[in-house]
Amino acid sequence: MKSSDDNSYRAGLWPMPPKTLTQEGKPRRVGVELEFSGLDIERIAGLMLAELGGEAEVVSAYEQKLHNTSLGSFGLELDYAYLKQLGRERNLAEESELEQLGESLLKLVAEQLVPHEVVSPPIPMQELWRLGALLQRLREAGAKGTRHAAVYAFGLHLNPELPDLSATTILAYLRSFLCLYEWLLEREEVDLSRRITPYIAPFPRKYVVRVLDADYAPDLPTLIDDYLAHNATRNRALDLLPLFTYLDAERVKRAVTDGRVGSRPTLHYRLPNCQIDEGSWSLASPWRNWLQVETLACDERRLALVCRAYRRHFDAPAGGLFHDWPQAMSRWLLPELL
Repeated sequence: MKSSDDNSYRAGLWPMPPKTLTQEGKPRRVGVELEFSGLDIERIAGLMLAELGGEAEVVSAYEQKLHNTSLGSFGLELDYAYLKQLGRERNLAEESELEQLGESLLKLVAEQLVPHEVVSPPIPMQELWRLGALLQRLREAGAKGTRHAAVYAFGLHLNPELPDLSATTILAYLRSFLCLYEWLLEREEVDLSRRITPYIAPFPRKYVVRVLDADYAPDLPTLIDDYLAHNATRNRALDLLPLFTYLDAERVKRAVTDGRVGSRPTLHYRLPNCQIDEGSWSLASPWRNWLQVETLACDERRLALVCRAYRRHFDAPAGGLFHDWPQAMSRWLLPELL
C-alpha cells in the first residue's frame, strides 16, 4: 500500500510500542485477521499469491491455506462454520443433485452476508507495513469492507504478542484497554452493524469495577478465574481466552466449551472495522490506536492516574451513561499517535 503512513513506516517513523521484545528477547509479533466480501475465494487466493508468492493448499471449496509466502503461512476461508464443515465432509459421488444444489444455494446466500477471512501468520511488528500492498491489491480488485452494506459487520482483528506473560503485565494491558474502551469505540468509528452484534460486546460493569480496583493484585490463576467468571465467551472487544488457554488450557476448558477458542500468547483485539474499500484507510490507523493501549499499559504512573479517574467516572451518578469519558480521556493520550 503506497500510503504516506506506510512510507513513514519504511522510513522508521511509524511508531512502535515501548516494549518491542518478548521475555525471550525476540521481536514481538502481531497477527492480523481481515474480514471482507466482494471476491470469491479463488480470486482472493490468486491475488495473495501474486503479491506474496507461495502456493495454495485447497482444503475445501470454502477453505485454503497459503504456504511459503514471503510472510509465512496464511489461512483463507469463508467464515461460515456449517459450510466449512460441509466442504470438508462432502463426497460428490454420494451426493444427490438436490443436495449439491442446496449447498450451491447456501453458498450463494452466504457469500452475500458472510465475509471471507484472511488470517495472517505472526508478523514482526516492524514488518507489519508489508501487508499494505496486499490490502491495496484486494481493494483494487473489488474487496468490500464494513461500510459497504448495512449488514456487513466485518472486522479487523489484531493479535499482538505480549512482552511477557506475567499476571502483572496482563493486568496492566487489561486495565489500559478498559480505560480506553469508550475512546477506542469513538475513535475507530465502530460501525452500527458491528455494535449491535454480540461479537465485540463490552466487558460487564461489575468486572470492570473489580479489575480497576486499586487493591486488585491477583496472581495468574486468580486473574484467569475472575476473567472466566464474567467473560466465558469469545465475544469481547478484547478477547483474552486464547491467551489464557495458552497459559492454562484445562482451567479455561472447565469454563468454556467453545471449540473455536485457540491457544496463543497474544491478546485478541477485535474492535476495528475493516474499511478495506476506502482509499483513505490503511492498517496504520487501527495500529496507531492500539498503540495508545500499549503505551498506557507500559507507563505505570500514568496508568494508575487514568484508572483512578475512570473509577470516578464510573462512580458518578451518570457514569457510563453519557459520552463524556472519551473527551476526558484525551488528556491522557499521547498526541504523537493521534
